Amino acid sequence: MIVTGLNFVAVTALVKHVGNDIPAAQSAFLRYVLGLVFLLPMIRPILRARLTRRQMKLFTLRGAAHTLAVILWFYAMTRIPIAEVTAMNYLNPVYVTIGAALFMGEELPPRRLAAVVMALIGALIILRPGLRELNSGHLAMIFTAIAFAIGYMITKRLSGEVSAAVIVGMLSITVTIGLAPFAFAVWVPVTGTQLLWLFGVACFATAGHYTMTLAFASAPLTVTQPVTFLQLIWAVTLGAVVFGEGVDGWVILGGVVIVASVSFISWREARARRMVTPSPNAPKV
Repeated sequence: MIVTGLNFVAVTALVKHVGNDIPAAQSAFLRYVLGLVFLLPMIRPILRARLTRRQMKLFTLRGAAHTLAVILWFYAMTRIPIAEVTAMNYLNPVYVTIGAALFMGEELPPRRLAAVVMALIGALIILRPGLRELNSGHLAMIFTAIAFAIGYMITKRLSGEVSAAVIVGMLSITVTIGLAPFAFAVWVPVTGTQLLWLFGVACFATAGHYTMTLAFASAPLTVTQPVTFLQLIWAVTLGAVVFGEGVDGWVILGGVVIVASVSFISWREARARRMVTPSPNAPKV
């Protein structure tokens, strides 16, 4: 998950560099089309997997959610600072927790519910509605986090059934197909340099999704998600040093509140697992 975070920070930097010269849907589509070169080694594992109808439905749903998420994320990157995009993306685990309770039958005890509420308060600290002007980029990030959370829950379920190569390969296929009509609707000419930058996005993003899938297959979400919070430090530094964005203390404070809330959820769940483990020879965290 540490390597995953570094890959996604690199993605953020390159997308911010490309800017709004290319429409968000087209940038996202080109990122996935250029990334299809990485699909070649994954074709054989996908064919060997002999996916069931249920698995195909899950992959399709994940692709649809991810299609919406990447369009909104590319759009938000051109409208608001990197630190705000990163901090608001931390709501993903919160939405995962809520979704797991609503749709996967997981419990939502009072302490975990209180942590979820605190995380949402952290989001309000970042947004500060009524105290500053909010734009379409902030709204896009709210729905981005929800759509990514849906994708994460589906990924976690599939990671126990098929290999990481199959999961990443199917994501590339479904999202490329999903983005195509949106990209063609707003298509503008692109330069060779822009294509080179977007190919870099494809390289880092594909690597990030692969390492993330490996992490999901090795440990529960409550263990893997808190590590992603290191991205806030990198994002704030990147925005200030490379892109000249101011360091907003409220954004950092809101991000810390969300980090603390989700980390508490993770700690409580890890502690609960240890308490129900009867064997003295069981591995300790």
